[in-house]
Amino acid sequence: MPFDDAAQQTFADGETRAEPKRVFMRTFGCQMNVYDSERMSEALAAEGYVETSNPADADLAILNTCHIREKAAEKVYSDLGRLRDIKLARGKGGKETVIAVAGCVAQAEGSEIVRRAPAVDLVVGPQSYHRLPELLARLRGGENALVETAFPDEDKFAALPKRLPAKSPTAFLTVQEGCDKFCTFCVVPYTRGMEYSRPVSALVDEARRLVDRGVKELTLLGQNVNGYHGERAEGDAASLAGLIRELAKIGGLDRIRYMTSHPRDMTDDLIAAHRDEDKLMPFLHLPFQAASDRVLAAMNRKHTADDYRALIARIRAARPDIALSTDIIVGFPGESDEDFEATLALVSEIGFAHAFSFKYSPRPGTPAATIDPQVPEDVKRDRLERLQQLVEAGYARFNGALVGQTIPVLFEKAGRRDGQLVGRSPYWQLVHADAPVSMIGQIVDVTIDSAKANSLSGVTAMPI
Repeated sequence: MPFDDAAQQTFADGETRAEPKRVFMRTFGCQMNVYDSERMSEALAAEGYVETSNPADADLAILNTCHIREKAAEKVYSDLGRLRDIKLARGKGGKETVIAVAGCVAQAEGSEIVRRAPAVDLVVGPQSYHRLPELLARLRGGENALVETAFPDEDKFAALPKRLPAKSPTAFLTVQEGCDKFCTFCVVPYTRGMEYSRPVSALVDEARRLVDRGVKELTLLGQNVNGYHGERAEGDAASLAGLIRELAKIGGLDRIRYMTSHPRDMTDDLIAAHRDEDKLMPFLHLPFQAASDRVLAAMNRKHTADDYRALIARIRAARPDIALSTDIIVGFPGESDEDFEATLALVSEIGFAHAFSFKYSPRPGTPAATIDPQVPEDVKRDRLERLQQLVEAGYARFNGALVGQTIPVLFEKAGRRDGQLVGRSPYWQLVHADAPVSMIGQIVDVTIDSAKANSLSGVTAMPI
């Protein structure tokens, strides 16, 4: 359905001027979706859109979706029902509303979204969102229910506008997309495509622009980020360690992180970078998913539990203080009690500072969805509860060990309480401390005086 570029408003001086178009963006899922939403907002800003947090005010509403778990996908359809009602209500007032679904659900389900939710005007996959202005122009021209889920040949990053001023002293930077591992539970190869690494020069340029706008910390993103192999100016490929070394040369960039990694791609030079590069934070998110070799083989993970143990030993030898985070799936098809106990044992043995744990969720089109027997839901629920109790005890131990220590904290934003700021430690924990807003964007020593389940509190070690 065609829609107007902007509403008109008559001002006291009698002049009629266009009101800005408003876009509402809701982001589901991973950090890469957060990055993609920021880039979509930047592309739309160039078209005159301003962001709104209220969907009832939006001329354009975008759901940037995640397809990793079933509940995440179903939540999208629930939200689409609410947006449909808003669209109808605005329509009665003479206001047009465009509803768009982006991200991995868009890529996986395509035209099925329009069939299930006819109020949707646009479906755009994660490789095509740079075409948003063009697609919106086609809607204005009278086309209906556009579905753009192809994998275009052009570099979407090159087509996007330059980064806008940073909203925070921290930022995400997508360096790699897609995955060639084909874990049997995972939809990423089907929704994000095969592995693609951005050129080093493009990433250094984008990083410099972010730093020039006040960013102090970059988190490098990729579905398989340590598989990065971007082209260098010399024509050969840089590893992730090589990219980190180049980014570390940027003056004003104080911290570098990366996620998410695969154990098979944790190379010697990347482990050495954790030892040698001061700007690379002592934090590593390295999923193992399960600790039963039989389950790992069924997942097509391409590593064993002992491979993972040996890798962690090498990483800790290079950087003894490193904080480890992981992903764990419980209730994978065929997982026995013995298999699950092996996972608990590995969690206890490694001692993770953080972990994301999930019940296995069958995703249509993935091999694991057809594996028998599927684990009953009540068994998965009980196992997840036991696992989470164990990992939460690990959080408490890791956080508690920092009480009494003084650590550098990059303050990112104001806290909930007046006079309080929130930042992150080198180990990725949230840290609360009383400090003036002028310290946002600064790295300040904080002496930790208390530890909670998911955060630390302390006192700044410098005069306020």
